[in-house]
Amino acid sequence: MRTSLVLASASPFRRQLLENAGLDFKVEAAHIDERAIEAPLEQSGESPDRVAIALARAKAIDVARRNSGALVIGSDQTLSLGSRVYHKPKSLVEAAEHLRSFSGKTHQLNSAVALVRDGEVFWEHVSPARLTVRELSERFIATYIARVGEQVLSSVGAYQLEGEGIHLFSAIEGDYFTILGLPMLPLLEKLRILGVIDA
Repeated sequence: MRTSLVLASASPFRRQLLENAGLDFKVEAAHIDERAIEAPLEQSGESPDRVAIALARAKAIDVARRNSGALVIGSDQTLSLGSRVYHKPKSLVEAAEHLRSFSGKTHQLNSAVALVRDGEVFWEHVSPARLTVRELSERFIATYIARVGEQVLSSVGAYQLEGEGIHLFSAIEGDYFTILGLPMLPLLEKLRILGVIDA
């Protein structure tokens, strides 16, 4: 009998990635206070990639408590530019400020994934991507936010690369799945090694 898989995420993008790959899984959102986990790590100088792993692990552990025997996939993503770590914008005004600060610069996304069963962390991985934003005019930022609307609040960078967010960039280094928030290639490889999916 195959191990049951649970995705510990409310993200429709992560869900779709697993569905597109043909995986059989259920979805259950984690109930954790992300800021309570992030804040002390950031204050202690922990790197953005380690913060992403800590969040992915915490999500998976939380959901694993309610799903005995299941292999739980937790994932999270952090965005950093220099020493600044960004969080999801709380308003359209804050989203515009994010975009202004990205303009003409390269920021890094760190997408982490963790596998947990019955409280035991089986595996953790983080994949980086570097995204260069072109010079953005105030007019473009205003028009972009007006077109995309509240959807800019659903991602840390105020963009979805698979949508109109693609217009923000001049260069991208890193794979598509990492940017969407779930490093699919290393995850699928680990699931094959564990015998959860066909090798």
